[in-house]
Amino acid sequence: MPLPTNRQEFKEYCLRALGAPVIEINVDDSQVEDRIDQAIQYFNDWNSLGIQREYWKYQVTQQDITNQYINTDSISPNGPRIQNITRVFQVGFNLQINNIFNIRYQMALTDFYGLRTGNMKISDYVGTMQYIEMLQQLLDPEKQIRFNKHKNQLKIDMNWNDFTPNQWLLIEGFYVINPEEYSDVWNDAMLKKYATALIKQQWGINLSKFEGIPMPGNITFNGQRLYEEATSTIQSIEDSVLLKYQEPPDFITG
Repeated sequence: MPLPTNRQEFKEYCLRALGAPVIEINVDDSQVEDRIDQAIQYFNDWNSLGIQREYWKYQVTQQDITNQYINTDSISPNGPRIQNITRVFQVGFNLQINNIFNIRYQMALTDFYGLRTGNMKISDYVGTMQYIEMLQQLLDPEKQIRFNKHKNQLKIDMNWNDFTPNQWLLIEGFYVINPEEYSDVWNDAMLKKYATALIKQQWGINLSKFEGIPMPGNITFNGQRLYEEATSTIQSIEDSVLLKYQEPPDFITG
């Protein structure tokens, strides 16, 4: 069978892994769909392969200043869903290279570094720039942010009156990898194994309702065993994801 490249093929793969069509899998189609959604959500929330770092340019509006937060739906209105935001860079007065009052511009204009005359080493230049960066952090430190994906609000801890409408910001964050757009996600080994285990767990829950009920032909159902096996597999996968695939906390927390 070909490797799964869409949702339907992925679902069929998981069911075959559980024994279909040789064995009847006592799970309703809607339950299978729910478990697949659950697996994808876990993949996006905890697996670094389910997200992608991105930078967005955003122009501040008067409504943002009034609200004192930015609605993240407006940062990427037609793009992928934003999972988290980590940093905000203010592209303003102190970063404009054509500003004659900018210290970097003045130092470059007067060849303070001596790069054109060969009087300064690159190591000295790097050291000087690091010193300037330190001064900027002391005089105009990077703004702290607060973000929660369920509220869709990016809050910047600063005086919002310092912003002017149409001012540009550069926003760093992570967006969700949508398997409907990037079909290779459906063939991810961890996602396939995790979704299969979730469906198996659902199967065990369904069959446990018939525990102790006599069936024709002395058939008995051992839903509890299926449930326990699936739960053990799920726990093992989640432990592995935390060790191998999860980004360090400061990488994905705004």
